[in-house]
Amino acid sequence: MAAFCVRCVGNSKLTNYMQLKQVRILHNEVLAQSPTALSPLYPPILPSLTAKSKAAKQRRRDEYYKKVYAAPSVQEKIRLLTCLQRLKYVVNTQTSAINADRWYQHFTKTAYLSGLPEHFTNSGMDQVAETGDIVTSKALSDPDFEELKSLFCTALLQENFYMRKRTPFLYRTIEHYFSPFLNNAVSALTTLLAAQNPLLKESSLDFKPQVNFYWMRGERVVPRGHRKGSVDPIRFQIDDHPHSQIRVPKQLPEFVPLDYKVPAEVPVIKLEPDRLPLFKRQYDNHIFIGTKVTDPCVYGHTQFHLISDRMHRGRLTKANLEDQIEVRLRANAISSLFAWTGAQAMYQGFWSHEDVTRPFVSQCVITDGKYYSFFCYQLNTLALCVETDCNNPRKNICWGTESMPLYDTVEENDVKGFNDDTLKLLVQFLLYRPKAL
Repeated sequence: MAAFCVRCVGNSKLTNYMQLKQVRILHNEVLAQSPTALSPLYPPILPSLTAKSKAAKQRRRDEYYKKVYAAPSVQEKIRLLTCLQRLKYVVNTQTSAINADRWYQHFTKTAYLSGLPEHFTNSGMDQVAETGDIVTSKALSDPDFEELKSLFCTALLQENFYMRKRTPFLYRTIEHYFSPFLNNAVSALTTLLAAQNPLLKESSLDFKPQVNFYWMRGERVVPRGHRKGSVDPIRFQIDDHPHSQIRVPKQLPEFVPLDYKVPAEVPVIKLEPDRLPLFKRQYDNHIFIGTKVTDPCVYGHTQFHLISDRMHRGRLTKANLEDQIEVRLRANAISSLFAWTGAQAMYQGFWSHEDVTRPFVSQCVITDGKYYSFFCYQLNTLALCVETDCNNPRKNICWGTESMPLYDTVEENDVKGFNDDTLKLLVQFLLYRPKAL
């Protein structure tokens, strides 16, 4: 009996063990069928925010990007993107460096195309005039054009003949004579052409505005100091002061589609920007189009730049630098238009990690009072940092013309050799408008 009882007890224990095992197996099957029903018992292990490891740096970078993505307003997003101060290269729009246009193309990822877009060519004007997409100078009647021509001649004589002016200071000749002329000419043109282009009626005309843009392009290894060996992005800042600019409440139409394959290549410069030369400074980073974000006119139309006496073609010719005349004009146009157009895109909430979904277009005219150069710019990408530029096929595009004279000379009370083609092209620039208008 004792042996029987021991056997019975042993069988009961074995039975209980098998039942528990079966229940455990069934429990595992339930877990395998619904893993989403479980929640982790402990939070994930994350790298420290204050350590010096690569994982910690990556976490700090990810946390920073999350803040920028979640910014409640454009003002807050721009503040987050510009709050960190480091040494940065200050890009001068009017530079005396040799072959600066290729460097500026590399800094801004801009492809340069000689000539103007099809909208401003003879064939393009005929085609567009039929569809009614934009208004060209052909919309002006002969009396209207003669009135504009007379206005320009009068403005020239006002500063060069009618008024008695003292001898200008050194390197102030262009500013002394042609800055007032350009003031009067731009004001009169926008007023007279407002009847042909309703967009100019709602525009805002700024004189001596401030335009700033801050961005990162490429990376470098810190050569010395307590951060020696660290990999830093190369930072750039443009502080531009055009003579005047026209801002409009509606965006100008694109010249080419956003993903247009540009036939020209962007020059690749593997040297440090110090070799151009560019110099580093550390001060507040600024992104500014000439007005605050809340202004209704936050899109650019046309800028006017008056070159300095140091870049005058007469001085460059005496210094045997005739080949640098057009080079420096191109560099001025690329840097100024990239800064202005890029700031407009950032006013719409785009940045390097949230690239533009539509092109941004601006125009500019660069002059010394006598010779005029015309440029068009289309911003297709802001993804210029190393992280976002690796698989980015887009390029920014700049179109430009050679210098065109407006007149030959001013003799007594007569303007000799007035060039109608230059004035017509200027009128076409100001009459460019969206299709909706």
